[in-house]
Amino acid sequence: MKHAATKSVPSPGKDRFPLSLLVLTLGAFAIGMTEFIIMGLLPNVASDLGVTISQAGQLITSYALGVAIGAPVLTVFTHRLPQKKLLVILMGIFIFGNAVSVIAPTYPLLIIARVLTAFAHGTFLGVGTIIASRLVRPEKRAGAVSIVLAGLTVANIIGVPFGTFIGQQLGWRASFGAITVLGIISLFGIIRFIPVIVQEQTANLAEQVRGLMNPKVLLILLTGALGCGSLFALFTYITPILEDITGFAEHSVTWILVLFGVGVTLGNIAGGKLADWKLMPSLIVNFAVLAGIIALFPLTLHHPVLAVANVFLWGIAAFGIMPGIQLRIMNLAHKAPLLATTSSHSALNLGNAAGAYLGGVTINTLGIASIPWLSSGLAVLALCGAWLSYRSTRNDKAEHRLAAKSANLPEEAAAYT
Repeated sequence: MKHAATKSVPSPGKDRFPLSLLVLTLGAFAIGMTEFIIMGLLPNVASDLGVTISQAGQLITSYALGVAIGAPVLTVFTHRLPQKKLLVILMGIFIFGNAVSVIAPTYPLLIIARVLTAFAHGTFLGVGTIIASRLVRPEKRAGAVSIVLAGLTVANIIGVPFGTFIGQQLGWRASFGAITVLGIISLFGIIRFIPVIVQEQTANLAEQVRGLMNPKVLLILLTGALGCGSLFALFTYITPILEDITGFAEHSVTWILVLFGVGVTLGNIAGGKLADWKLMPSLIVNFAVLAGIIALFPLTLHHPVLAVANVFLWGIAAFGIMPGIQLRIMNLAHKAPLLATTSSHSALNLGNAAGAYLGGVTINTLGIASIPWLSSGLAVLALCGAWLSYRSTRNDKAEHRLAAKSANLPEEAAAYT
């Protein structure tokens, strides 16, 4: 298999490295805003465009499908492009899609704009994290990647609540206008501060696709998709749930989303540490805790204080699974380095789309109060997937140890990677 090679990039100077990394983080921040902001504005969008809440929820579904389809497709067709040039093109697509969202007069056109915007999502994050790892010394790569991806987390804490506030005060279109401006700033930063990394060879895509078709890889991708389906089945409709069932005013929901974002950040940090400690056992326990926390919503939603506490704990548990899922995918898909970073985004966003869609169907058939049961059920299915993935690895280890013993080899020689 051929591996992508690049010309070495000189170590950036003290005044250049932070700006280069900040530009990529800003891009991730804008992407996080455009993905999640629609949740807080769902009633506003539905009212303005004359559609139902469940129809407005399909704006989340369409975006997630755009990420799922766009990430691998763009990776295949653009893998020969210089990475800086690819980032510029992707951010240009992102800006154009959000600009169309600002002026979209109809629901179908807004759907199209969301799909177009989503096409840049997965590939930008994949290429952005790769570039970030090359802007620093080898021992600093993990930190650089985590800083870029922190843009998504910070978007939940600051960007989404702030953008929701703008949308509630000035109209939902103003929120997409603010995101467009952030995209333009990021684009100019990419052009000015990101160094050119010339690719001398391209990887063998056919072999990488075969690596991704490994049943163990597909199982953990499905597990991640179910986990994200659980998240988005509830998160897509959290604003109308808190307003209609718990009785919170519109402006109060904004601050609850801020608290949710704090929970998301804590979950990411805790999930990463737990994944480094005991990857699969911690992931299994996390899914079990997540299912239980969501199952409490039917009891707590009628009590404002308990509902807010439940939302906070849900944010911790829901995003605590993300680092473990990503690490497991990368470990199992090590033979597919080019597609690994984008295939995970595709799988997780397919889960996002399915969760939002199933949530809409559930609202139409059983009512909005039944959404937590759907979300908890999907978390239980994800728990089953994580358990099967863990068992398959243990079985492989046992087989390798048995083979080593039969061949009179040291047990270390049969270690399973």
